[in-house]
Amino acid sequence: MHRKSRLSRRAFAATALSALVAGGGALAAGAATAGGSDSPRRRGPGEMRGMWVASVANRDWPSKAGLTAAQQRAELIKLLDQAVERHLNAVILQVRPAADALWPSPYEPWSQVLTGTQGKAPGWDPLGTAVEEAHARGLELHAWFNPYRIANHADPTKLVASHPARVHPDWVVTYGGKMYYNPGLPEVRAFVQKAILDAVRKYPVDAVHFDDYFYPYPVAGQTFDDDAAFDAHGGGFDTRADWRRANIDKLVLETAARIRQIRPTAQFGISPFGVWRNASTDPLGSETKAMQAYDDVFADTRKWVREGWIDYICPQLYWNIGFAVADYAKLVPWWAKQARGSRTKLYVGEALYKAGDPAQPAAWQDPAELSKHLALASDHTQVRGHVFFAAREVAADPTGAMARVVADHYQEPAEPPR
Repeated sequence: MHRKSRLSRRAFAATALSALVAGGGALAAGAATAGGSDSPRRRGPGEMRGMWVASVANRDWPSKAGLTAAQQRAELIKLLDQAVERHLNAVILQVRPAADALWPSPYEPWSQVLTGTQGKAPGWDPLGTAVEEAHARGLELHAWFNPYRIANHADPTKLVASHPARVHPDWVVTYGGKMYYNPGLPEVRAFVQKAILDAVRKYPVDAVHFDDYFYPYPVAGQTFDDDAAFDAHGGGFDTRADWRRANIDKLVLETAARIRQIRPTAQFGISPFGVWRNASTDPLGSETKAMQAYDDVFADTRKWVREGWIDYICPQLYWNIGFAVADYAKLVPWWAKQARGSRTKLYVGEALYKAGDPAQPAAWQDPAELSKHLALASDHTQVRGHVFFAAREVAADPTGAMARVVADHYQEPAEPPR
């Protein structure tokens, strides 16, 4: 959650999904049906009702770079108040959009989304304020970090001179016109964790949150050049793909362990691309024809759930009911089946930003589409809540889709799962 904005990242994911359509998939062996496979409908206490607040490229907040500290704070407070008005109970705030920081970090520069200049102090502490003000309103504050993205351009001279990517150019891979830290280098993995855990030490965040960017989404005709890293560290793996997945697995396992050491009350959650694998590729996969997180960004998301490595998973199920390539009505029961018996809680990421968009399938022109999602998901006890992308649409709600969700499902406040 990326590129020019989180929206563009998501729009890119949809484009990539269409471009990478695989052959027709068969129903996964033993998959749950869309209806009442999880009867009786009992849940544990609490329900996640969250919204993402994307800071990358000033997508949701701050509305533009260069606002005064007072203006930035006022915008943030307004978003928190709107979450309360909608009876939401959690805000997932992007605080490390691109190897930078929205708090005074000793490891990475201040983000340019605040002042317009990378490394320039904004005159206040956005993350510290967000935690304090969210908690004052009864909201959880999940701190959202992007692990490997450095910049949505390929020019290192545009980074502040002290940026770790300039100090360690051997850590950097340029791909698709953008710069990324190389996940195959142990020193990169250690640094990324150090940068993230600084925030966990300093602030009583309720969770650390990763989105879907691990290895970058595929770019046609380009190669992610990690040859040297693979030569140095890939011994013992049959394929480079296996090695890449192991690199991401290590990041997940090590981050989870260190969060628990530093702040045992904080959760660790991940919001991956919504398809693990297609059933046409793997009989354990979903009845979809989409890009595959396992094969294309090297994220074994199903393993993380089945092994209970993380506290919650929030797959981005950004498709309508009946969408041929990736049907919401088929993916919800598939994910519910993966979460059954796991300690990992399942939330569903919802594409509020698509509601009313004329470029989207006809289903998204119906203001009731998202409400239908929540009704369908309620038939599966493993689904413990929903998170909406994103804050700008929660606030503006141009088609009334969010108001319909609130009227149909969120008439009363609710505590988040504990």
